[in-house]
Amino acid sequence: MRFEEIITDKKSLLDLLLLADEQEDMIDRYLNQGQLFALYDPEVVCVAVILKLNDQECELKNIATLPNAQRQGYGTAMIQFLITKFLSRYQTIYVGTGDVPETLAFYQKCGFRNSHRVKNFFTDNYREPIIDHGVQLIDMVYLRIDK
Repeated sequence: MRFEEIITDKKSLLDLLLLADEQEDMIDRYLNQGQLFALYDPEVVCVAVILKLNDQECELKNIATLPNAQRQGYGTAMIQFLITKFLSRYQTIYVGTGDVPETLAFYQKCGFRNSHRVKNFFTDNYREPIIDHGVQLIDMVYLRIDK
């Protein structure tokens, strides 16, 4: 396994990013300003985008693993890599997600804890309903990990 920051041609990984954020114009809001990382084993199996919010905080905006590589530890490895890299630079890393027990449990297992919620984020910002694990996403649930 190796991690690499993707500096140019970030859109070449759009198909993978769309697995975690289903609307391209939403990805466009953070992709160019964010730092894109890929995990190779030996090909790209997982990607993530981190966006600086201010001098103290950043946000994990997108993390996606190829369907045939899920539940094999790649997402956890990516998050651990990002925590190590970014908690040395920032006080807090946030991640926003839908109110889905499986997803929340994954982030909590990685060390994140509940932070806050943005009401109606998914219904206000996405043209089509987003369904995850059979649950329609409405609010954005934020979790955080601190130094």
